[in-house]
Amino acid sequence: MMGLLPAALAVALLIDRLLGEPPACLHPVVAMGRYLHRLGPVLTRCAPAWAFTGGALAWLAGAAAVAALAWWVQRALVLLFDAWAAALLLGLALKPLLAWRMLAGEVRAVEDALAQSLDAGRARLSHLVSRDVAQLDEHAVRESAIESLAENLCDSVVAPLFWFALAGLPGAALYRFANTADAMWGYRGLRGGHDWTWAGKWAARADDVLSWLPARLTALTLGAGWAMRWHVLACEAARTPSPNGGWTMGAMALRLGVTLGKPGVYRLHATARAPGAADTARALHVAGQGVLLAAAGCMAMQFALALGGLHA
Repeated sequence: MMGLLPAALAVALLIDRLLGEPPACLHPVVAMGRYLHRLGPVLTRCAPAWAFTGGALAWLAGAAAVAALAWWVQRALVLLFDAWAAALLLGLALKPLLAWRMLAGEVRAVEDALAQSLDAGRARLSHLVSRDVAQLDEHAVRESAIESLAENLCDSVVAPLFWFALAGLPGAALYRFANTADAMWGYRGLRGGHDWTWAGKWAARADDVLSWLPARLTALTLGAGWAMRWHVLACEAARTPSPNGGWTMGAMALRLGVTLGKPGVYRLHATARAPGAADTARALHVAGQGVLLAAAGCMAMQFALALGGLHA
């Protein structure tokens, strides 16, 4: 197993770069979403105590099923195939749990659409963020895209890699379930005609816990460790309501030397200039470097854990 997980991680990133996302019918995250979509609206119709309890139990049941299936797949691959074949197939199983190519493509598409018109940029951004985009000006559209890039760099790439390094395929699968549940259930108040305040509370808190360390590691990969003082970043991160998202978005704002924000909610690096068209390309370059650093760090962690196990 010593070289299996690092090799599988490299295979997953290579498949992502070359092929992108698998068809929806084969995508495990899509299957997670279907499960959550069917149960969520039912839970929101319950009284607060029952909505919270039901949300927690539904989350635990889904998480247990996802982790158990991932463990079985990983175990079967290790037992049935030689090391290189197992690494290839495990990388193929890991790939749908991370999505760097798709994230970068969506952010790039927002900038391309903005070059056509503001309305086109708003329309494209609506595929990437959940906020209302109708009143956003050009700067706000670009800020939202760069913020989404920074925040989702953790959710869609670094965190799955981190949990894969720590706990193999079950770790990555469990994290992606938690993050998907937060994206679909983790709202405060009304959304889509349903009140998620209690039904989604467990999902939101679980994602906060599982993303806590990966978010700060993502900030490091974006240059927070050597390009800025950590306490400066901590002050910027505290301006956002999210316990994790502010770290990655703040790191990106400071690294690019631009201001980022959500109208009426927060403003990061407020004294800096607004981002221009070239800053989207710069943000993608910085994030791409972050992916490589995160991959290298996770591979090193996997080797260290394997060596520790050999000497235990």
